[in-house]
Amino acid sequence: MAETPLAFMIATYVVLAIFFIVDLFVIGRKPHVPTTKECVQHIAFFVVAALIFGGLVWWVSGSQPALEFYSGWLTEYSLSIDNLFVFVIIMTNFAVPKKLQKYVLSVGITIALVLRGLFILVGAAVIQRFTWVFFIFGAFLIYTAVKLVAGDDDDDEEYHENALIRALRKVVKITDEYDGEKIRTVKNGKKFFTPMLIVFLTIGTTDVMFAFDSIPAIFGLTKDPFIVFTSNIFALLGLQQLYFLLGALLDKLEYLPYGLAVVLGFIGVKLVMEALHGNSLPFINGGHPITQVPEIPTWMSLCVIIVAIGVAALASVIKMKTNEAKAKAE
Repeated sequence: MAETPLAFMIATYVVLAIFFIVDLFVIGRKPHVPTTKECVQHIAFFVVAALIFGGLVWWVSGSQPALEFYSGWLTEYSLSIDNLFVFVIIMTNFAVPKKLQKYVLSVGITIALVLRGLFILVGAAVIQRFTWVFFIFGAFLIYTAVKLVAGDDDDDEEYHENALIRALRKVVKITDEYDGEKIRTVKNGKKFFTPMLIVFLTIGTTDVMFAFDSIPAIFGLTKDPFIVFTSNIFALLGLQQLYFLLGALLDKLEYLPYGLAVVLGFIGVKLVMEALHGNSLPFINGGHPITQVPEIPTWMSLCVIIVAIGVAALASVIKMKTNEAKAKAE
């Protein structure tokens, strides 16, 4: 397998940075509620861009990295859809005006991207030095999968501020009213921060909390930080349009958690199996690798991800149509 050329990685980061800058400072300069047509066009553009990028990775580095990218991108994209439930709650909790929500998501996702990048660098360094961390990642993903199947309605029905936001409220003066896109405003001759600051940080830091599930999952598919990071970027691109397009349908995708649980559970098992292959823990087989454990190829991971999410989405749509038909009959 060929290594990804440095020039290709630099070019990729430059192009993706341009995407974010244009989205944030050009398209985002005019706050508005995206139309359905606009949302579909943006989502289609970024999906096609991800497919083309995977093809370019195949061309410059070989089939294995390309399959790893597609698997990581699909996994992250699927998990990002689940994040939208919380984004809806955050927007409602802070009473963000509808026309400002796209701008808020752009800035919040950019903050999340920077924090995820740091998380990925740390994760890659840890994995390279301590292969036994796969046992922890694998067990955590399996636990998360079980939790999804068991259901945790409290997390979806109510938003709880994290420690950073609670601490910020104690030391910063914040008004109760928005002033357009401004973070700072003047009220009665005094300077205050607007709720926009809190919303930005809430979206960004909350998204990173979700990364504790998704990034270990992608590390279960590839050990290449470049593939992990680009999988995250392409999944986050277009997420704000998906927010507006699916916002009203999210609560009807009732089988999506089961599909995500299958994906996370599968990758968790895969991580544990890989950990056994590189085992160095003295209390497991005397610290010797267990080579008898079969390896799961990347193409199989990609198939499991596509089938699990596809079946969950299809079952949700069928159930939604059935419920609508019953409602009309009554």
